[in-house]
Amino acid sequence: MNTTLPVNHFKHAIKSGRLQIGLWSILSNHMTVEVIAGAGFDWLVLDTEHAPNELPMVMSQLQAAQGGTAHPVVRIPWNDTVDIKRYLDIGVQTLLIPTIESAAEARAAVAATRYPPKGVRGYSAAPRAALYGRVKNYPQICEEEICVLLQVETRKGLDNLEEIAAVEGVDGLFIGPGDLSAALGHAGNPKHPEVLTIIDQTIGRIQAAGLPAGILTPDEALARHYIELGCLFTAVGSDLGLLARGSEQLVQKFKS
Repeated sequence: MNTTLPVNHFKHAIKSGRLQIGLWSILSNHMTVEVIAGAGFDWLVLDTEHAPNELPMVMSQLQAAQGGTAHPVVRIPWNDTVDIKRYLDIGVQTLLIPTIESAAEARAAVAATRYPPKGVRGYSAAPRAALYGRVKNYPQICEEEICVLLQVETRKGLDNLEEIAAVEGVDGLFIGPGDLSAALGHAGNPKHPEVLTIIDQTIGRIQAAGLPAGILTPDEALARHYIELGCLFTAVGSDLGLLARGSEQLVQKFKS
């Protein structure tokens, strides 16, 4: 019988400065997750913000990811205390929380992952996170393996980046190129020169603030560029992108 809390290898890797290569999962399917979790990636985002993905489905995807190389990171729909509680209870150890714009919002996000008196997380006696009650001291030790990643993707978020980064309990800041490009007036064009310049600057600011930086881009040259700049957790594509582009390329081999 396992009575040991799972170690969050992703959290410890980025804390120690080890590069983590990831993939985004949008297809919202446990079989897809099982395939890509075993492909060799270090981390995998199970998206619930911009994908038709719900909590029971995510739990199946967490189970499917077990045995793979990729640590599952769940992007929740919003910085919501109830959502955070529910995802933590089913065993999510790393949360990616979108659209953080202030230190107050960052503090609220962290507080939702901590039990009182440190925070406001509701208590459950035997959640999946505690291996159904087998980790007897779960409330006392879970914080060590919970990783809080915050997305900075608006002008206001950029303005307050250093204050956000200074909040205790924030483990990393993630740049959202899509929303950031829209916020800068270039919706749908994350490769606009202004966007690219600000992303480069933001990576430096995150590092200067003492936190690991993360980003998503399916562009190989850009991904390598961001890694060279010091992005420690970089997602280099998505399951949807692999399926869509791969199927198009295959059919063109026979129809061109």
